[in-house]
Amino acid sequence: MLRLLHRSLPRARRSAASRSLGTAAEPGHAGRPRERTLTMETLNPLVKAVEYAVRGPIVTKAGDIERRLQQGVKQPFSEVIKANIGDAQAMGQQPITFLRQVVALCSFPELLESPAFPEDAKQRAKRVLQDCGGQSLGAYSNSEGVECIRRDIADYISRRDHGVPSDWDNVYLTTGASDGIMTILKLLVSGQGRSRTGVMIPIPQYPLYSAAISELGAVQVNYYLDERNCWALDTEELQRAFLDAKQHCRPRVLCIINPGNPTGQVQSKKCIEEVLHFAYEENLLVMADEVYQDNVYAPDCQFHSFKKVLYEMGPEYFNHLELVSFHSTSKGYTGECGFRGGYMEVLNLDPDVKAQLVKLVSVRICPPVPGQVAMDVIVNPPREHEPSYAQFIKEKNSVLDALAHKSRLTEQILNSVPGMQCNPVQGAMYAFPQIFIPPRAIQEAQLLSMAPDMFYCLKLLEETGICVVPGSGFGQREGTYHFRMTILPSAEKLTLLLGKLKDFHLRFLEQYSEAQTSVGEVPGDGLQ
Repeated sequence: MLRLLHRSLPRARRSAASRSLGTAAEPGHAGRPRERTLTMETLNPLVKAVEYAVRGPIVTKAGDIERRLQQGVKQPFSEVIKANIGDAQAMGQQPITFLRQVVALCSFPELLESPAFPEDAKQRAKRVLQDCGGQSLGAYSNSEGVECIRRDIADYISRRDHGVPSDWDNVYLTTGASDGIMTILKLLVSGQGRSRTGVMIPIPQYPLYSAAISELGAVQVNYYLDERNCWALDTEELQRAFLDAKQHCRPRVLCIINPGNPTGQVQSKKCIEEVLHFAYEENLLVMADEVYQDNVYAPDCQFHSFKKVLYEMGPEYFNHLELVSFHSTSKGYTGECGFRGGYMEVLNLDPDVKAQLVKLVSVRICPPVPGQVAMDVIVNPPREHEPSYAQFIKEKNSVLDALAHKSRLTEQILNSVPGMQCNPVQGAMYAFPQIFIPPRAIQEAQLLSMAPDMFYCLKLLEETGICVVPGSGFGQREGTYHFRMTILPSAEKLTLLLGKLKDFHLRFLEQYSEAQTSVGEVPGDGLQ
């Protein structure tokens, strides 16, 4: 119809009509194709600066190899083992029955009449549904989250911290912990030049932090964990990083990951006290990433929440230091990554700032309601007197006992490899071993414009099908090389993975060693 109208107009009017109707006056208008509005030149430069190693080029390559295997293309291995990400159920971990029962009942309330579901699961589902719009999981919730779930989280925090008070009005449900972390950073980033917000993060760090800092245009302030001391956090190093950063930005926030990712350490109570004292003295807001709080394996380690330690330091600290802590459905013993459930608790935020936080979370409408339900089950699991308790405890302990066994297995095997050194995996779900890379391999990597540990991980993938993430994606001290691998595969698959990794590393050392150096001469200790 538009074409017929166009042809019926005189030529002069035809050109004007083309402009108003958005059609070209003649095919191939002016002989030039239409230019794209969005190109790499016009793209937001802050987006270009974002990197996320956990799903970076190594993982893309692993996907390509996996597709080729499915197409029947011969490889030196029969499967790709993705040890790059903490995705428990993708690695074969079974869901916790009670959690899935409650989510199923909320999703399909007709099941509440089924005798196949236990009464305690039904009671939780009914309670949550009563707080949902239209008593349906498909309705939006309040932007801060379903009220009864926020109350359950506050009760959980108080129980976990042995009576430390928790106000449900300070609890916000989030789309995984990542959403909460990004939201708080958005509130903090301001200023220009030397007044620009500095964000102190541990090195090695979880790449969410560096990616968020790049996206928001903040200044990344690195403080280094002490690898020689099982990745301990040293306040002298915090002070060094803080004073150096003050020369070019304004440090305003200190991020802590405990238990650590990718390093697997569990910080002591004394260390946490020193960190909180430092943050108090330097007027820093503390962001405590505690998503691995259930994942503690070393018998001499214990999880201490930053909030509980702060409370025990006295009212001068507890009533004034700004603290935001984060938790998630994705880790722990549940591994429910796909639900994207999480929460954050804020402490001592200025009331006007808190109003701005509510405004900011309102923009995204609400976090996924099924994820909120999953979070509710984690903080409100079956109690001893309830019918689901025995099965729940059996499943929970089975997951955590298996992870503890695999943490020891990983540490032992990696430390048996010449040119490899791994600190104890005290908690979380990862090992972060330091590896020796011979000078010839470093030179070859440089010729390919590639970080040496990226070169190492790429060859590991191509020769064995094992996908791990190079340490350069997490940050590391100059001149050291690492990779991060998850301990989540089954014990049998993990043993196979570690055996293949050991064989590859020995071949790699032999291939790139100088003629006068044998594999046995490569140092296994003191790699730093």
